[in-house]
Amino acid sequence: SAPRWPTVLTSLLTHLQFTLGQEVFGTRSFSIDYRNNCFLKDGKAFQYISGSIHYSRVPRDYWKDRLLKMYMTGLNAIQVYVPWNFHEAAEGAPNFTGDRDLEHFLHLANETGLLVILRPGPYICAEWEMGGLPAWLLQKPNIILRSADTDYIQAVNNWFAALLPRMKPWLYVNGGNIISVQVENEYGSYFACDYNYMRHLRTLFRLFLGEETVLFTTDGNTDKEMSCGTLEGLYATIDFGTDNNVTDAFRRQRRFEPQGPLVNSEFYTGWLDHWGDQHAAVDPRKVSRVLEDMLVMGASINMYMFEGGTNFGYWNGADLDTRFRSVVTSYDYDAPLNEAGDPTEKLFAIRNVIKQFRDIPAGPMPPPTPKFAYGLVQMRKVGAMSSLIKTLCPAGPVTSQHPLTFEQMKQYYGYMLYRTTLPRDLSQPTPLLSPLNGVHDRAYVSINGVYQGLLERDTALVINITGRQGDAADILVENMGRVNFGSKINDHKGLVSDLILGEDVLTDWKIYPLNIDGVISEGWPHSDSQRLHRPHQEPSEGPGFYTGTLQPNGLARDTFLKLSGWTKARYWINGYWDRYWPARGPQQTLYVSRHFTKPNNITVLELEGAPAHLWVFFLDRPLLSRTGSKSGPNTGLLAPTSLHPSAVLISPR
Repeated sequence: SAPRWPTVLTSLLTHLQFTLGQEVFGTRSFSIDYRNNCFLKDGKAFQYISGSIHYSRVPRDYWKDRLLKMYMTGLNAIQVYVPWNFHEAAEGAPNFTGDRDLEHFLHLANETGLLVILRPGPYICAEWEMGGLPAWLLQKPNIILRSADTDYIQAVNNWFAALLPRMKPWLYVNGGNIISVQVENEYGSYFACDYNYMRHLRTLFRLFLGEETVLFTTDGNTDKEMSCGTLEGLYATIDFGTDNNVTDAFRRQRRFEPQGPLVNSEFYTGWLDHWGDQHAAVDPRKVSRVLEDMLVMGASINMYMFEGGTNFGYWNGADLDTRFRSVVTSYDYDAPLNEAGDPTEKLFAIRNVIKQFRDIPAGPMPPPTPKFAYGLVQMRKVGAMSSLIKTLCPAGPVTSQHPLTFEQMKQYYGYMLYRTTLPRDLSQPTPLLSPLNGVHDRAYVSINGVYQGLLERDTALVINITGRQGDAADILVENMGRVNFGSKINDHKGLVSDLILGEDVLTDWKIYPLNIDGVISEGWPHSDSQRLHRPHQEPSEGPGFYTGTLQPNGLARDTFLKLSGWTKARYWINGYWDRYWPARGPQQTLYVSRHFTKPNNITVLELEGAPAHLWVFFLDRPLLSRTGSKSGPNTGLLAPTSLHPSAVLISPR
């Protein structure tokens, strides 16, 4: 085929730029001075003050805004994870375009004056889906993730062969802004403790990035974690937060790195939320006090998080300790820059500490992004899930004697419908049981389209149902996010074992992989004019779709969606989607970027039960806890001050 000359020329120009950069900046260097216990940048002692930001959790159009605010706080570096599954959703097809344009993000950071500490994994944790590992790895049922397992190593080799050559020109010594690169992530917390795996990764990084690149590891503040996570040739750093004794923590790092700089690679400014938690909060005074203590000691510090952002789409992770706990949509993290990228009290407290140690850039802090309370939108019912299967799965079902998992069906995220028939009459309530805890993660059960209830991983393993022989039994299964930490990250989804009805094992399944995101991105249900012009329909229990339209008013502002009275599921606005679950909380509103608000089509998939009023609300502030947030109180259906005077009541089309 004909060469793509624009692409070729761009590559040549980029190569020339960095080659010239090496000549012009021939003295550029970044290394570790073991004798004087510090980093050396261009031959001079260097201490970084960094903050974590995840480009995958921030809309691309806001990358520059967030980076500038970090720079104006006094940071001289940022720390960046690279989520493998975000870039390689399909095996062998890595994507670095649009919101995945990592090099553009690095360019913006460089342009802003920020150095970069790169954390490319392959595993990142980050409360991200499967810790950043792609779910297609689980097609190999016996694969041992994060180990020297042959199948896993081959996939890692291929991924790093695509990623790391892109990163090499961005190394500081090559004229870029990457000063150091992490190998794996908190490996000492993983059960495998496979040093051969870590040696292989070290070899890959050296092969692609060169012998002079500063490579490091990061592990938790225990001897076990530091022992399994560290390796000769990789500089050992440590993680800890405000509740740890700084001297004791760095003393532990010294046991594994007797000489070199003190480094806290994850100094926790806040914490994550799970559905059902209270909203996390860490006192700004504690953060600033411990930060000052570390800076006085000469330590280099990365604050995790500095701006958390949002778990858009299906990218939230989950934890599995005593039970499965899914991470909420917001990744606000009680960070110095909140979910919407606005400076907080904590940011200014941190800034006051930093300016005692280095010059703060002149000029004012960029202001918060404008917000707007667009008001109320009346939704109307499109139809029950069971009546829309042909639309949502036009290719039809796959038949199987026993249930197949999401991974076996190669549908890694979202929802699948499992349909069978009742094998006999059930005149009395009969238990439908998941005896091996095989619902991953939530299953919504309907008989002949009538909602019966739900099964939930670890917490609700049985419900009673009634019906007649031959009735259709629909089990809609929701993937709530794969485990991102610990030994259970090989987290298969769907019905991962048989269901038992009374004494019968249910068999002969029709399995529908639902392409909900695809059909909505193509305009459904708003393009279905016949359905949209039907008279208003009442809400009903069980899975169903609802739609409405937010009319433009000439303003493009960030806003916050509140679904008062709705129970649980997902919304879509112009093809972007997030989870809501106000009944369990703590999160009560969903951040909607200004870039998602035109042409303002709204679709809601409610899984359990919609409210009678069928309203959704757009506010000008977040509510991230049941009892309120730093931004204002939670006053029920609608806080009166949340509506702008010009906001209007909007009806569906």
